Order: sequence, then structure tokens, then C-alpha cells
Amino acid sequence: MADQPHVLLISTDHWPAHLLGAAGHSAIRTPTLDTLAASGVRYTNCYGECPVCIPARRTLMTGVTPRTHGDREFKVQEPMPQLPTLAQTFRDAGYQAYAVGKLHVFPQRDRIGFDDVILAEEGRPILGAIDDYDLWLTEQGYPGLSYGHGMSNNEYVYRAWHLPERTHATNWATEQMCRMIRRRDPTRPGFWYLSYCHPHPPLVPLQWYWDFYADAEIPLPHSSPWAQAFDELPYALRVIQQRYGTEFSDAELRGIRRAFYALCTHIDHQLRLVIGTLREEQLLDNTIICFTADHGDMLGNHGLWAKRLYYDDSANIPMILLGPAGDKRTPAGTTDNRIVGWQDVMPTLLDLAGIPVPDTVEGISMVGDERRGYLYGEVGDGPMATRMIREKQFKLIYYPTGNCTQLFDMDADPLEQNDLSASDEHGEVREWMTTRLINELYGGDEAWVQDGALIGTPDQEYRPGPNRGLSGQRGTHWPPPPLDLRGKQVGMPG
Repeated sequence: MADQPHVLLISTDHWPAHLLGAAGHSAIRTPTLDTLAASGVRYTNCYGECPVCIPARRTLMTGVTPRTHGDREFKVQEPMPQLPTLAQTFRDAGYQAYAVGKLHVFPQRDRIGFDDVILAEEGRPILGAIDDYDLWLTEQGYPGLSYGHGMSNNEYVYRAWHLPERTHATNWATEQMCRMIRRRDPTRPGFWYLSYCHPHPPLVPLQWYWDFYADAEIPLPHSSPWAQAFDELPYALRVIQQRYGTEFSDAELRGIRRAFYALCTHIDHQLRLVIGTLREEQLLDNTIICFTADHGDMLGNHGLWAKRLYYDDSANIPMILLGPAGDKRTPAGTTDNRIVGWQDVMPTLLDLAGIPVPDTVEGISMVGDERRGYLYGEVGDGPMATRMIREKQFKLIYYPTGNCTQLFDMDADPLEQNDLSASDEHGEVREWMTTRLINELYGGDEAWVQDGALIGTPDQEYRPGPNRGLSGQRGTHWPPPPLDLRGKQVGMPG
């Protein structure tokens, strides 16, 4: 067992794949991740099967699709499915398994196979558990002030972090993981899951990182002809455009992105401490490292924000993978354009560690010879439902409300500005991808099909209402607020 490779899985929240220096972004600064990418493989076509927090994490931890694990929406009180988890599979193979940060399961203290979990749950004591980060803040003399900055998880207002630097959730998670690695059982290999809450809003970077981007040439959001034809947009996109608004000034748009980039670079720099700890503990050369994110963020592109969408800003996620030093399956400085998803993380890490993959897993090892032909994506039920097929260089997005289809050639049009769904030249492509999508439908989605063709459901008019809760704004959390197990989603458009 002493020779078995250790595993460090790093997850972030809301981080688009293109926000890496290694991906050629003009403004973002990610020196640590760029170095890791130069030391291993960066997968350029990694997509979230369901680009929203809870369903994505169920996929990550079970290696199965939303159809199998039972959530394509955001089921706040849905227990994990009775399937072997990534953590339990490593433990069954003799590993110690520990997690730090955002787990996003219910009940919140469900360890889902880990030996222990040190939680930072983005201020959710209403679900029944005071997380470890909030408890630690109390010990430092800041009880209930994790959201004392006044910023919401689901909006794009921003300001600098309001407490001392060391109390930021990113610093706290890093410190806890470094301590966990140092306190390991030296006779057994470790599986460590470090799950950062950011750059998910609230946009509250440390002042140093905000200042770091003061002179950066931050690009404004891009748009497209289809996104500007508001009355012709699918219902789901009209909801999101109106929900978040399009009346931002250029200064506000650059400020939002500046705060977001600052949160990314902060994580990048903190990862240096984790890597440094592995090196000093003489574990680094025998450690598998995987960096990824549950989904991205539109950040104003096409007038859209946040997640739950299948444009690349929302659904295309970073995936950087390093095997143990000298492992030829993750050759240094390479990119791999095969289509992969979060269901593939579990079999990949087990494959690299030489551990049998449970029969329940539906994903495919990213370091094997097998390739999937296409990836199916699904998010939402009801009027906001959206489905996707990503195959070859093409992406088909389907909005059943209003029966709207979009088709993009991702090689020729990576910014998704030219909708080819009405192009005669691409009729054959649209037909085969539509057939793929129809064959994937289940759970009531079959009603969108008649005589082998998509008919969807009638269009709807979105009537914006008040936002009295400020998109789910948190309050002061000391003493803890009353329990709220109604299962209501907050801060979501719809």
C-alpha cells in the first residue's frame, strides 16, 4: 500500500474552461494552473452534463449521469443515490479519504464515503448543519459574519473581502487541506478532495487580488445576432436576460469580471501551498492531481449570466490531469480534445491508481483508448428545461419551451455567435444530432416528440416579478437562523 499513488482532486465552482492562461486568455493570471497544465494533460472539451452545483457533484462522486443519479434540477434535500462513491471506492481499496470545503450533499453531514469532511457550505445553516468554516470564524472572533460583506451568492454586485485575509474561505480551505495532508496516516495512501467555494459569487476578492487587476485590460462581454433578437429568444434565455438585466455600464461589466478574475487568481496562488505541502512531505511525485470545476459562468456573454446553460462559458469546464511522475498516460504539456464529462473523473482517477472501477460507473477513463462519440447534457424540468448534444465539432442545444433548436460549429465559431440551425448546408448534421437527442429523452421528455420529430411545448411569456430576497441574500448567522426544510430554491431565475 505504501507505493500506491496518492490522489488530490481539486474542484472549484463557476470556473469556465477558457479562464486559464494555459488556454490563451488575454487577462487572467493563473501561473500555478498553467504550470500544472504544462506538467500534464489539459482536456479542452470537458463539459458538465448538468451545469449546476448539486447535480454536477452527484455525477462527480458517483461516475454516473443525471439520469441515473436522479437530479437534473437542483434538489436541495435529495440524498445521495445508493451507489458506490468515489471516496468509498478509494477507502475500500485501503485509502484514507478526506474532503475539505463544499460538498453540497444532503444531509450536509453525510460523508458519502469519506473518513471525514471539513465543511464550508456557503452559508447554509438553514439546512441543519453549522459548517466548520462558520465554527472556525466564531473561534476567531467573527461569529456569523461569513456574509457580513452583504453580497449575494446569486448576484453580480461586488466589493472587497471585509475581514482579515486569513479568514477568507479560500485561505481557510487551503489551510485545512494542508493540515489534513500533514496529519495523514503514513502507512496508507491518501485520497484528498479540496472543494473551493469560489469564484462562485459572492464576488468578494481580497483587496490585494482586486488591486492586482487594476491595470489589466479586461475584455467586455461578447454578444451575437441571435442573442440580441430578444423576442425570438427561447423562453429560458429571455428569463435569464431579464432576470439579471442587460443595463450594465462598461465599467460595471469590467468590475464584475475583475472581481471574478481576482477570486480565480487567489485560488491559483493558494494552490501553491497545497502543492508545496505535498512536495515537502515527499509525496508530490507519487500523487495524481486533477483540477476541475462543476460548471462555468456566462459572465455577461450573449447578455447571459451564471450557469444552467450549454454555451461554453457555462458548460465547458477546466480539466487538468497529472499522473504520478513518469506516468506516460498523462504526458507533460499536452492537450487532449476528446469529449469528456464529470462522469469520467471517477473512472480516470481509479484507473490511474490501479483500482478496479465499480460496475455501476457509466463514465470512461480519460487516459484510456476508449472515446465516447457524443455527450448528452440535461438541465431543468418544466419551462426552463434545456438539453444538449456535443458531437464531433458540433453542439446542438434544445429548448423545448417554444421548440427552439440552436446549432454551432465549435471549431469555426468558438464564441457561438453564428446559429446554424436554419442552415441548409448543415441540415444533415442537424438531423443526426436531433436523432441522438430524441433517443436520449426520458422521464416525461418524450412528450416533446411526435412522429419522430421534436415539437416541444408551447412558448410562454416571462413576466418579471420582484426580487425582494435579493437573489437569496444571506443574513448574519449567529445565532443560527431557524431550520428551513421546505426545499425551496433561492436565487434561481424562473
